Amino acid sequence: MNAALQIELSDRQRDLLLRGLRFVRSSRMLEFRDSSDLTDDERQAELKDIAQLRQILESDARSASTVSRS
Repeated sequence: MNAALQIELSDRQRDLLLRGLRFVRSSRMLEFRDSSDLTDDERQAELKDIAQLRQILESDARSASTVSRS
């Protein structure tokens, strides 16, 4: 996750993405895996990436609300 991508989202779009990330996270955490699927380390890396995306979106939402209050 080294590449940066800047996009402008409305509050509604950001909320939809955050809800989607929560769904994906839950799905990955509860998913039963065969031994041929991702390793535990790969699964943990996916969950970490999801958490980072959530943090980015949530911090952008906080920044936007702070700017709009000024």
